[in-house]
Amino acid sequence: MAQFTPTGRVLPHELLDRLKWEVAEQVGLTDTIMQQGWPQMSSRACGHIGGRIGGKMVKVMVKHAQQVLADGSATLK
Repeated sequence: MAQFTPTGRVLPHELLDRLKWEVAEQVGLTDTIMQQGWPQMSSRACGHIGGRIGGKMVKVMVKHAQQVLADGSATLK
C-alpha cells in the first residue's frame, strides 16, 4: 500500500516538481516555461509532461507488481 505524506500525497511535492522539470527538459519545453511560466502553458504542452510522468509511474507499478508476484510475497486482504 502507498505511504502517504502528512499532506496526503503519495510522493513529496519537491520530488514531483523535480520530475516535472526533468520531463519538461526532455520534451524541450524548459525555455518556454521559463519565459512564459506554468500558468501560461497550453493544455497540450502540459499534457506532454503529465503523460510521460503518468506513463513512467504505471511502468514502475507494473514492474513492482510483477516482482511481488514472482517472489510469492503477495497477500490478499
